[in-house]
Amino acid sequence: MRPAPTILHLDMDAFFAAAEQAAKPSLRGKPVIVGGIGPRGVVSTASYEARVFGVRSAMPTAQARRLCPNAAYLSPRFTVYRQVSGLVMELLHALSPLVEPLSLDEAFVDLEAGGVAAETAAVRAVGEQLRRDIRAVTGLTGSVGLAGAKMLAKIASEAAKPDGLVVIEPGTERELLGPMPVRTLPGVGPATAEALRRAGIATVAETAEAGEAELVRLLGRAHGAGLYAMALGRDDRPVVAERDAKSVSVEDTFDVDLTDRTRVRSELLRLADRCVQRLRAAGRSGRTVVIKVRNYDFSTLTRSETLRGPTDDPSVIREAATRLLETVDTTGGVRLLGVGVSGLADFTQEDLFAQAATEREAVEAALAAQAAQAAPAVEVAGQGEPEPAEEARPRVWHPGLDVVHEEFGAGWVQGSGVGRVTVRFEQPWSAPGRVRTFAVDDQALRPGEPLPLVGGDPAAQPPPGAVVGPVVRPAAGGGPASQSSVPATRPKPWSAGAEAGGEEISSR
Repeated sequence: MRPAPTILHLDMDAFFAAAEQAAKPSLRGKPVIVGGIGPRGVVSTASYEARVFGVRSAMPTAQARRLCPNAAYLSPRFTVYRQVSGLVMELLHALSPLVEPLSLDEAFVDLEAGGVAAETAAVRAVGEQLRRDIRAVTGLTGSVGLAGAKMLAKIASEAAKPDGLVVIEPGTERELLGPMPVRTLPGVGPATAEALRRAGIATVAETAEAGEAELVRLLGRAHGAGLYAMALGRDDRPVVAERDAKSVSVEDTFDVDLTDRTRVRSELLRLADRCVQRLRAAGRSGRTVVIKVRNYDFSTLTRSETLRGPTDDPSVIREAATRLLETVDTTGGVRLLGVGVSGLADFTQEDLFAQAATEREAVEAALAAQAAQAAPAVEVAGQGEPEPAEEARPRVWHPGLDVVHEEFGAGWVQGSGVGRVTVRFEQPWSAPGRVRTFAVDDQALRPGEPLPLVGGDPAAQPPPGAVVGPVVRPAAGGGPASQSSVPATRPKPWSAGAEAGGEEISSR
């Protein structure tokens, strides 16, 4: 434990939903829910206005619609979220070389490693300036927790939500934690909480009073001893700048169960290709291929095959995934498919399975094309546009998608159906815009690029593909503001981390 609160935890407020509200003036102050919009979709993020109605992350979208039917339900735009996250992480890296990202919207920072004085006043000033900088650069808000340990800093940022800052002074940990429910502590899930409840333990104070021996008897040595230390406010985990990924995986949940074996195989090959793309984007290779199959009755099977050496060859991974699928009975219907690669390495090695014949690849391509033509498009919960069944089919416009009309300019899709698409034409810096309806195949309407959330000029709209414009940074101490250009993105290993929508690089 540190004698000063020099560990900072930043958690952006309702990140995905807040980014959508910042991009769409007509949604500000209204309930917004981001996630899978299909009948099997899951809520990724709910705005604070939606949370009033009981909507929470990981809740089925169908349940959220019952609780909050008048909310705006939008498909995720991960390109935007990654771009905004990149800007936030730039600010954190300016504070310290030790930044530990946990996700796109959350990170720990070791301020002591950045040269900040180990004094409460100094770290508080840094935290407040960080919040101002985040608002200036992104237009969004974040909550900051400061403490002498990672666990406490995270608890402090949760207490600070939304848009606040909380400092836990060293020496006050037990007084603060005592009345909190035991689920507050990291690693205490429903099963552990139930085991403690049956023993009459409900709060952190009662956990500490139970003693280490009793907790070890109830939960086992490792878990019991660790929980006792946390109940006393002890957490000596360091801030780790880089966390090595252990696996790369992608998965899709289908709105309609897949029963055709050829279609299942086609979808699996598509997922294998997406997995290879993410693997190569991370600069990695792997030696163990894993498939995941969730059946119509929610039973889930995984199968794996370890290759002779690490590879990023798409034909190798496709072949291995296909062999694994042959061991699974899918006749009842497939609800979810996934393909992953583990045993990651920074190099590739020739593999015996890499000698796939050109004829076999041609047959696979022909089968995939035949399946795509024979079956209708299947929307993927929480994902972007579904795979088209044929080139002539009408385009699908998902709610929240950026679009551009030749006459009316930039806007976003508010809804679509029965051959029509409704678009609201507005920009982040404009007043709420007008709504117009078009045919889904209107040639004047096309997908657009995300507009900057801040720095836009109504008289000079940024070109397609622009992410951020000139940013005004408030100077420390209330001095004159300075203007600078912020890079749109900076590739980082963590940017491909776990995220909603079924794609994951796991470090656990």
